[in-house]
Amino acid sequence: MTEVFIVNFGTSLGKKSERLVIKEQGKVVEEIPFQDVSSLTIATRGVSLSSDVVRECIEHGIQINFLTSSGKPYAKVTSPQLSGTVITRREQILAYTDARGTALAVAFIEGKLKNQANVLKYFAKYRRAADPALYRELEARLKRMEGIRAELGGLTGTTVDELRGAVFSTEGRAAQEYWEGIGLLLGEKVEFSGRERRGAEDPVNSALNYGYGILYSQVWGAVTLAGLEPFAGFLHTDRPGKPSLVLDLTEEFRACVVDRTIVGMLLRGSEVEMEEGRLGDATRRELARRVLERLDAEESYDGKKHKTKTIIQRQARRVASFLRGEGRYKPFVASW
Repeated sequence: MTEVFIVNFGTSLGKKSERLVIKEQGKVVEEIPFQDVSSLTIATRGVSLSSDVVRECIEHGIQINFLTSSGKPYAKVTSPQLSGTVITRREQILAYTDARGTALAVAFIEGKLKNQANVLKYFAKYRRAADPALYRELEARLKRMEGIRAELGGLTGTTVDELRGAVFSTEGRAAQEYWEGIGLLLGEKVEFSGRERRGAEDPVNSALNYGYGILYSQVWGAVTLAGLEPFAGFLHTDRPGKPSLVLDLTEEFRACVVDRTIVGMLLRGSEVEMEEGRLGDATRRELARRVLERLDAEESYDGKKHKTKTIIQRQARRVASFLRGEGRYKPFVASW
């Protein structure tokens, strides 16, 4: 299956027989059978697509994602039939006020902190002999992160609203250790003064935000297919237009999918080119390629090897099962 990612301005998408036809400057550059397309992501302006393409995508269960040039999702086209289940959504709404909601909020952050630690461990192991001083510093940070993560087990609260502040406090202190560790790894290769989210114009944060946008679209698709309500989360607060549950589940996968990919890319000498305060076209293509490769990479899950994007889908279904009272929810932790 192919994830089609469009980043070139002026691309046109059409349908010929049972194939998606991609044209640039009026010339056909690729034809892909719709049955071989898993998703279609448009991450640039000036792209045209026919109503036939939209209908064919819907009939084949292909979700169409739209991202800004900085990687922020702003629209999604999908079949309304994919979210036709109602029992799961009823239980999801009710869970906000009981122990299921608090359990999920804690689990999402526990998974995030474990995966952040494993990213540092992954890069630290190559520094044990090459840079012992850096290795010791990373080990010290990992020990402090473990102590902070252990606090999650002692948090008390009967509802998400009562627990949220303490959970985010724990996450924030661990994040400071983590991002300072990432800064030490990057060293003098590239300037990185810390994590910035909205409006970031430096290369590292811009690359991270772009990668998160790709991951975010993947998670949104998995949440929809699992019959969950994307806008009814537990960890993130409700706000019009804010897909809180998508943000919740994305937390588990940020470090192992995006951070590891981009830090590794920078450590190997790749450059992140900026043009007028945003990522250059060539850089966006390369980032998309690498993040999609990471989503295609296999990880151990339930005793077997699965692609990471498949694991995301399975975790979304696990959330749904947990909300319906059909088992417990365990966050995904990637290998290192």
